[in-house]
Amino acid sequence: MERFEEIRPYHDREVRPVLDRLLHDRELIQALVHHQYPDMPGFLNGIAGWLTTMGLRYKLKNIQTIDGLQQIIEPYLTRVVEGSTAGISFSGLDQLDKQQAYLFLSNHRDIVMDPAFVNLAVYKQGMQTVRIAIGDNLLQRPFVSDLMRLNKSFIVKRSLEGRREKLKAYQTLSAYIHHSIDTGHSIWIAQSEGRAKDGDDKTDSAIIKMFHMSRKAANTSFADSIRSMNLVPVSIAYEYDPCDMAKASELYATETQGNYEKFEGEDLQSIVTGIEGFKGKVHVAFGTPLTGEYENANQVVEAVDRQIYQNYHLFAANLIAFDQLRSHYPKVTELSLETMLERFCPEESLDSKVKEFSDRLAQCPEAHRLWFLKMYANPVINHFSGQWYDPA
Repeated sequence: MERFEEIRPYHDREVRPVLDRLLHDRELIQALVHHQYPDMPGFLNGIAGWLTTMGLRYKLKNIQTIDGLQQIIEPYLTRVVEGSTAGISFSGLDQLDKQQAYLFLSNHRDIVMDPAFVNLAVYKQGMQTVRIAIGDNLLQRPFVSDLMRLNKSFIVKRSLEGRREKLKAYQTLSAYIHHSIDTGHSIWIAQSEGRAKDGDDKTDSAIIKMFHMSRKAANTSFADSIRSMNLVPVSIAYEYDPCDMAKASELYATETQGNYEKFEGEDLQSIVTGIEGFKGKVHVAFGTPLTGEYENANQVVEAVDRQIYQNYHLFAANLIAFDQLRSHYPKVTELSLETMLERFCPEESLDSKVKEFSDRLAQCPEAHRLWFLKMYANPVINHFSGQWYDPA
């Protein structure tokens, strides 16, 4: 049995058997039918399921490898991007070595689309697509686990409770990430567990410590361990978050009631909304590999956050939200909204963008609006705050 058997993505030799299993998975087929035909009468479910299965069998009949499957997925992803965004742009990737494997550590806004956009960027750059870290909390249904592992996802065991079990899982995860980089496979992982629902992107030092865990026994220094991973901070910026209303509601409930209880199927709904919902413009900025003499995890956290804040593309929605909250944060910057818009979004019309954002804000329940605004304003606050801000 392989050391990483329980968490690794599927190998090419497993692709065909897994696809055949999925084509017989009634829960998956019915989920696809319901998604494609949400208003279809129940008595037609059988024939719709059969037609869906036949269509999938035809599309997948010659697929034997992960690369082959991703070639099938790429046109679909392109259609999703074209249908749910006003355009996507990338920066920084041309400064990286196409032949090198990297650990892409990014901020986290969307469950599926964050790594998908990173994958689209490296694919278009002629680089090998990445292996994706995904929490086991999202893999409650067997067919979801199969689909994700077919798409180069590996499992982060977050549901373990015992300290010893957690430690063992983190050591295995650390070893798998190093093994992937060492054997030429890039990795995508979020900078912290779960999405930053409030837009305040902060790297969790526990993740950085986990990276080094498997190298301690070999007496590898912390700095050498981090450098060996070719860690590249990545900033993913959405003009609009398709889940912003839901996130504002959750933040409000947490603040006013002390906790928030997810309803059944909420994660799946968030995935679908995140994929299909309108995002406006999207920009993915790749930073530069960390090469410093880092003594501890906190120094790495600072270096990662510095790049994510510097490289984050501020959209008009971010600037307008901050301007509306300016009295809450008087020391962040004295720049006017007009000046900030000219600096960060010179091609945008202030009046049209203010109206666009105001119309979106008006759809949010009034009690939730402060959290809605903070969600969009926090990237601006992070950009201007701290020693990484260069006012020039």
